[in-house]
Amino acid sequence: MKGRRRSAGSLLFGLLKWAFLIFLFVYAVFPVIWLAVASLKTNGELMANPFSLPAVWQFQNYKKALAVSGIARLMLNSVIISTVATFLNVLIASMGAYALSRFRFRGNQFLKVMFSSGILIPLNALMIPYFVLVNSLGLYNTMGGLTLVYTAIGIPISTFIIMGFMASVPEELEEAAVIDGACFYKRFFTLIFPLSRAGVVTAGTFQFLTCWNEFVYANLLTSSQAVRTVQLGIRYFTNQFATDYVSMYAAIIISILPSITAYVLFQNQIIAGLTSGAVKG
Repeated sequence: MKGRRRSAGSLLFGLLKWAFLIFLFVYAVFPVIWLAVASLKTNGELMANPFSLPAVWQFQNYKKALAVSGIARLMLNSVIISTVATFLNVLIASMGAYALSRFRFRGNQFLKVMFSSGILIPLNALMIPYFVLVNSLGLYNTMGGLTLVYTAIGIPISTFIIMGFMASVPEELEEAAVIDGACFYKRFFTLIFPLSRAGVVTAGTFQFLTCWNEFVYANLLTSSQAVRTVQLGIRYFTNQFATDYVSMYAAIIISILPSITAYVLFQNQIIAGLTSGAVKG
């Protein structure tokens, strides 16, 4: 009897587990699938029945999305800004993480707490200070100003992620490098930084996705289409009298493809980076 009860309990637990996993999968994937199907309809079909398949697949919606919003130029802006901001962010954060994790000095713990606290500050709370600084530096409505802001807002979380990896590198390796005559910069660039690449890739991926999907600061710090990012281009399908929903959905699909591609390419490093702390003693 006990064996049967245990078997029935295990079966029930397995069914509940799979039901929960399927629910999470549908919850995460269904909106994307619906968005992709809706982008291939006409506006009339979308309004008549949002969940039906299109009578004729309207692939010209993607051509219209590229033509109307100038999304190709906006995507190029996003690529440049996100790539440069990610490079600068990872470089600065890894240097800070190296100093905080490998050296003991007065104020070390205070700085760690400050970086950790920076993660908890809502980005919208810093809109006015960033706007004043960027405007004072003469960088308003420039890609450089937006790049610097994106670099700055991601430093706390990037430093926090990379710091844990650098702290796990055995001190004996660095001591051996010192004995071999390696200077400060050589130890960082040839030893500590490469050994922390999982954390660097994880932080860099999160930073790139944050820059690519960010809307508030891109709208605040730019005023012309020449320097705006792809997320702002989606607004061009809405005006005072009508909204071209299907073309807007097509533009959204185009804008999220780089995010999905970045995650697919680096998913192993991201998962390894996020789970490494669970297996290190």
